[in-house]
Amino acid sequence: MTELKKYQGVIPAFYACYDETGAVSPRRVEELTRYLIDKGVTGLYVGGSSGECIYQSVAERKTVLEHVMAAADGHVTVIAHVACNNTADSCELAAHAESLGVDAIAAIPPIYFKLPEASIAAYWNAISAAAPNTDFIIYNIPQLAGVELTLPLLREMRKNPRVIGVKNSSMPVYDIIRFRAEGAIVFNGPDEQFVSGLAAGAVGGIGGTYAAMPELYLAARRKILGGDVEGARAMQDEICRIIELLCSGKCNMYAMIKEVLRQQGGPDIGDVRPPLAGLTPPDRETAAACVRAIEDAKKRFC
Repeated sequence: MTELKKYQGVIPAFYACYDETGAVSPRRVEELTRYLIDKGVTGLYVGGSSGECIYQSVAERKTVLEHVMAAADGHVTVIAHVACNNTADSCELAAHAESLGVDAIAAIPPIYFKLPEASIAAYWNAISAAAPNTDFIIYNIPQLAGVELTLPLLREMRKNPRVIGVKNSSMPVYDIIRFRAEGAIVFNGPDEQFVSGLAAGAVGGIGGTYAAMPELYLAARRKILGGDVEGARAMQDEICRIIELLCSGKCNMYAMIKEVLRQQGGPDIGDVRPPLAGLTPPDRETAAACVRAIEDAKKRFC
């Protein structure tokens, strides 16, 4: 029986934390973990897109998770994304995550080669078998992975009792309804539809911009759960405007968010790793505008 409560709420996708040389910084990992916990989030999603997983080695990803778990110390739910583009490394990360006591592991499908669904299911089941005592969450992000989670594939995966749900980052809210109908718990992925996703039955959200403005997402969730649809909609509108601003720089969005964190007085977690586009001088002005917009929204809604 899935313990649903621990998967509810606002779960930021954890950012890659680098030092001045571009190496993973255990100290900064722990600083960001404590910072987010202090903001009142309910969990952390570690090692996904926001964590720049495809640009990190297996050893680096292990280091990040180890220091998140050390700093979290059981205070929040931790979901570890463990997928690599080969089964062996993915299984190694899954077993490592289970050894640390994470609440769940997650995985995108294999990317690049177009595989039949039987091969995707075999890949996911192998990863799950490497962490047999840990919940498994399918990460559906077809716009980046190039593979869409279909209902037949979900039904096949649901034969595995450890497969409890889907982190759904496809844009149609209808997908949340379809996956819920199969008995899966669903996490809303697109931050632009956080409120709509909750209204459609998502248990919570996992998002890449949450850490820049956790107060807004927490307040939006309170409003929608409290029945204040108009207030929640107004908050979502403001969140979307801020997301557009976060994406308006010359740099990658995560580089912008890391600068926003610094300007907010949060932890300095470095820049992004190439080939992602790093921060440029004009981006600092855009980040300052983002900070002002977030602070204004907090005053109005929180």
